[in-house]
Amino acid sequence: MLICDLKIRDLSAYIQVMKQIRPLITALFITSLGALPLSAQDAEEDEGRSLMEEGARLFLEGIQREMGPALDDLRGMTEEMEPALRQFIEEMGPALSELMAKVGDLSAYHAPEVLPNGDIIIRRKTPQEIEPLPEGEVEL
Repeated sequence: MLICDLKIRDLSAYIQVMKQIRPLITALFITSLGALPLSAQDAEEDEGRSLMEEGARLFLEGIQREMGPALDDLRGMTEEMEPALRQFIEEMGPALSELMAKVGDLSAYHAPEVLPNGDIIIRRKTPQEIEPLPEGEVEL
């Protein structure tokens, strides 16, 4: 039980780190698009970088320098967690598949509720509560 709890905490920590750096990764991606040379530029602009491109390049280099150690730590943590996650998937994969086969469509259930005594319940929706999709549409 202790090993499983440790794995779940490590996974939770990894997820929290990923949630925190997601906006940064998005910003890096967006700014990197501005650094790409556009084919519609005239020959004069192709020879040198524009101020925007140079600023974006410097910004990205600064971000890389600042985030380098954190990303290295994250890479190390994922490498440490990989064997534990693989073992978890190997052990729990069949049980989770069996559970999903029993549960079926998750949209047929309400969101989980925590009762005052700490119990967690998940109620099945009644047929009247399940919204039928308009004809021809498929929920993915």
